[in-house]
Amino acid sequence: MDDFDKALDGFEKVSAPAIGDAELTARLSGLQARLRAEGVKAAWLDASSSLRYYTGLSIGLSERVHGALIPAEGAPIYVSPQFEVPKLETMLRIGGEILPWEEHEDPCAMIGTRLGQLAAPGAGLALDPATPFRFAGRLSAAMAGAVVPAEAMIAAQRQVKSAAEIAIIQTAMDASWRLQKTVHDLLRPGLTTTELCDFVDEAHRRMGLAPLFVAVQFGEATAYPHGVPYPQVLKEGDMVLVDLGGILNDGYRSDITRTYVFGTPTERQRAIWNAERRAHAAAFAAARLGTPCEAVDAAARASLAADGYGPDYAVPGLPHRTGHGLGLDIHEDPFIVRGNVTPLAPGMVFSIEPMLCVYGECGVRLEDIVHMGEDGPHWFCPPAMTLDAPF
Repeated sequence: MDDFDKALDGFEKVSAPAIGDAELTARLSGLQARLRAEGVKAAWLDASSSLRYYTGLSIGLSERVHGALIPAEGAPIYVSPQFEVPKLETMLRIGGEILPWEEHEDPCAMIGTRLGQLAAPGAGLALDPATPFRFAGRLSAAMAGAVVPAEAMIAAQRQVKSAAEIAIIQTAMDASWRLQKTVHDLLRPGLTTTELCDFVDEAHRRMGLAPLFVAVQFGEATAYPHGVPYPQVLKEGDMVLVDLGGILNDGYRSDITRTYVFGTPTERQRAIWNAERRAHAAAFAAARLGTPCEAVDAAARASLAADGYGPDYAVPGLPHRTGHGLGLDIHEDPFIVRGNVTPLAPGMVFSIEPMLCVYGECGVRLEDIVHMGEDGPHWFCPPAMTLDAPF
């Protein structure tokens, strides 16, 4: 049994209490209140994470229209291919009418007709932003009233997590942080990025998380935010970047990145890592209740500029946004980027990852997830404080 097998045997399943039906019902009530406030008769939720968020129903996106019509008042109306109805009936957590359609029928026209029959107040349809264009265009043509984006009203709810959501994310993050530390402890010369990726996926499975993604980069490849399209072999002195995430119950995600040196760091590597660490800390310090999201991004960039990087999106420096929200999607609101003036509020969950890219040399990304409490920001997991002891 090698070191990887021994490490895998040490992982056990983790769990957190699931989201209850009462919370789903409250979410739906919140969406319906927003529909009424904006004078919209109903919202369409496609086979998306928002359908899961509001109804607990998780179905795969396909070439067939499948989702739910949420009236401004009343129970959901689930739209389904007829042959999927028996399975759908076993999956429903929030009761409602099922509107089935046969293969030769036009489900978008059926939705338009059913919308017109609703006694709910308002007019028109608010469209889930995840609705594929091939459906959105047909739905728009079939509606008697205006079709408007539902993105803002959905984001307003989803970007503020409940205590139950934060507890699930905490459990997932704890598992992935432990996995990051294990990867660090198992490194040895000659390991390939492919071997490490396979280990990460299997370790997540052992802990009860579905593998979401893993990216492992060595040496100069660490300079590129999304890596390189070929495997690498680890050698002494390489910068190592490991970015990974998994999916726990109810579909909530983890996401965490660590960067360090395998062996003895050079002074140059240490300087780059420390600059990243300062930008990471500056962004966290700026994340205060009521502060606009863009101020967190600005603080990271100002720190990097003070160290001689950038400015703005210029490389060497930070070529992308500083962070993104995390929940049922790996990237969701609130986005930590210039132009987002949404004020930080209790319940918001987002990454801080102001990656420092030095193309042709190396890169450092320290990615940690923050949740905003009533008293300000909190890390889900301990951040890396020094290059020599990143855990």
